[in-house]
Amino acid sequence: MTLYLSKSRYCNAVQCEKMLWLLKNKPECFDDSAKNEAVLETGNEVGDLAMGLFGEYTEIPFGDLSEMLKITDNLISKKTKIICEASFSYEGLFCSVDILKNLGRKNVELYEVKSSTSLHDVYYDDVSYQYYVLTKLGYHVKKACLVHINSHYERIGELDLNQLFTIEDLTESAMASVSVVEENIAYFREYMKHRSEPEMGIGEHCFSPYGCGFFPYCTRNLPKPNVFDLSAVQLNTKLKYYDKGMVSFEDLENAGLKAKPLMQVEYELYEKEDYIDKENIRAFLQDITYPLYFLDFETFQPAVPLYDHEYPYSQIPFQYSLHYMKRRNGKLYHKEFLAYPDHDPRRDLAEALCRDIPEDVCVLAYNMAFEKSRIKELANLYPDLSEHLMHIFDNIRDLIIPFQKRWY
Repeated sequence: MTLYLSKSRYCNAVQCEKMLWLLKNKPECFDDSAKNEAVLETGNEVGDLAMGLFGEYTEIPFGDLSEMLKITDNLISKKTKIICEASFSYEGLFCSVDILKNLGRKNVELYEVKSSTSLHDVYYDDVSYQYYVLTKLGYHVKKACLVHINSHYERIGELDLNQLFTIEDLTESAMASVSVVEENIAYFREYMKHRSEPEMGIGEHCFSPYGCGFFPYCTRNLPKPNVFDLSAVQLNTKLKYYDKGMVSFEDLENAGLKAKPLMQVEYELYEKEDYIDKENIRAFLQDITYPLYFLDFETFQPAVPLYDHEYPYSQIPFQYSLHYMKRRNGKLYHKEFLAYPDHDPRRDLAEALCRDIPEDVCVLAYNMAFEKSRIKELANLYPDLSEHLMHIFDNIRDLIIPFQKRWY
């Protein structure tokens, strides 16, 4: 039986072999909400940018696989130095190399590009698979590397690709993994011969390194709600309960849960009346003074820095909504800021914030750590506004507390 695998399907199978079986036999059961379109879009953006890392390049357009293979052979025979999306196939195993350095006489270097800021175990599997395919085709892979974002890069002036990207040499790991890849492929070939759906338990592989889109399907027969619906409980703890057979909320009622998740279980099982901790809520409200401002930022987070003094994946505030009351039970007023597109919004937003919020007023934000972090970043970026911004910073109170502590 010929097993057709791409590098992504190979990594899927390493995570969970049943995922590979389901992708082939029951693709309609995949939950598309598991796909993070923003992450995919960022990956494409970073991948496109990285193509220029080694100078001029030729990109093979994605399309018919046989045509991609043919174009690759043609470019290699013409001694094209840098080929992006160079495509190879060996006994049903297919891969497109993000960046291939063609050194001549079947000597090559391969570079896999990721939009993350660090190495992850799954990346070793990815690179090792590509190394395996190319070596089986008779290529001498001099380097097998992983290219990822350098989180310490601060943009000043023109974008510097050599500073933006970090190159990790995984050649030794890829060489040492040839037998592992071979064993995995042999195992996957046997596994895919199952005509009926194979059994596979729930475990960490359902969540790591990526959340599995088949998780709702594989847990469809569990009681609802169940242990995986608990809030304020870490995944490894949920899995421990699951492995002990404590799956339903009835099972979990006497499992020694902490106060917050236990409250969730009891309210689900017994339909208790609304709980209101009036004493703690009253104490929280007494700490609030007037005039009172309610602040909420909107940000975007580009992988590739767009502006000076910006780092990869910096949170860039471009909008805020600001409600305020001059006195208790008074009229609610509203101000707002929205930046112009194609323009660094940070200075304009910082100035507007200083105009709209007086220095010594109480400010409420839900999950204040986010707003405070953005304000501190703006204060560091603009020293002339720092004093006013840090007054705002010091006077923020967190609206999340009553809900986080389950006072209601």
